[in-house]
Amino acid sequence: MATARLWKIADVATPNWSSPALSHRPRCVNGTQWILYLLEECVENTWEYFSVIIGLVSMLCFLLSTIPQVYEAYRNGKVEEAISFGFLLCIFSGDVTSFAGGYLTCQLPIQIVAVVSYIITDLILISQFIYYKIKNSTSRKSPVLKWLCFLWCGAGTLLLMALPKLIADSSVAIAAEEPGTSKSVEISGYICGYTSAVFYLLSRFPQIYKNFQRQSTEGTSYMLFALAMMGNTMYGLSVILVLPALRNSKRTFIIKHLAWLISSFGVLILDLFITLQFIIYRKNSTKTKTLSHVPEVEPLLCDEEELSVL
Repeated sequence: MATARLWKIADVATPNWSSPALSHRPRCVNGTQWILYLLEECVENTWEYFSVIIGLVSMLCFLLSTIPQVYEAYRNGKVEEAISFGFLLCIFSGDVTSFAGGYLTCQLPIQIVAVVSYIITDLILISQFIYYKIKNSTSRKSPVLKWLCFLWCGAGTLLLMALPKLIADSSVAIAAEEPGTSKSVEISGYICGYTSAVFYLLSRFPQIYKNFQRQSTEGTSYMLFALAMMGNTMYGLSVILVLPALRNSKRTFIIKHLAWLISSFGVLILDLFITLQFIIYRKNSTKTKTLSHVPEVEPLLCDEEELSVL
């Protein structure tokens, strides 16, 4: 949902590879084998190891961040009043361009699958928004609308599940292209990375304005933003931890990942502002709930006073 960890730790150091006679796949002699199998990265020191672990935790936070909001929308049934559609649209656009950037820069399969998972959750949130928007604007329930949302989510999910296979089939063709063409494709991938960073940063402003306009955060799950903050913090920490292990230029490494770093820390700052809104507007919602009970109490008091007079 937010900044994905789309970078290779293969840039960190010159790995110690050896090719077994019975396998075409290179083997990492001094590295962690499960990381090599899962991420295809040769991790040979502590800095790289903790960077990978924290990066995986960051990815998990992003994957889980939308689940509380999906439940809150289902429980409340008024998601169109709480969530800004601009917020959902910008997040979806950011994940799509992030996926395009990861594909063009030949990122690892697990990273591509993670972004595909973010897009699937985006589709679920958008479907919920459209469903409750139409449902609450009409006086009667429409089973056709519910099935249309289910079919749309199902079709999008099946399409996105087929994308990793298409990526694996076309990655060989991209690698076989001429050096000049490959370079232009990689540049296009980094442009997509900066574009996704812009979308992620812009996504928070419609929601901030929506909360300010309503003077409330009711109907919005704070865990959506709390897990996103954890994910962005972990991502930035994973990049910082890998810097001591670099054998090449640290400046070049940071420039390559600058778009994702700007997005992570920028969104983190904006999410802190949304956290402040949750704190402030929670008091307002508490006052509103208290006042809503006053009319129910006053008639009872009036009846008691009339009886005492009689």
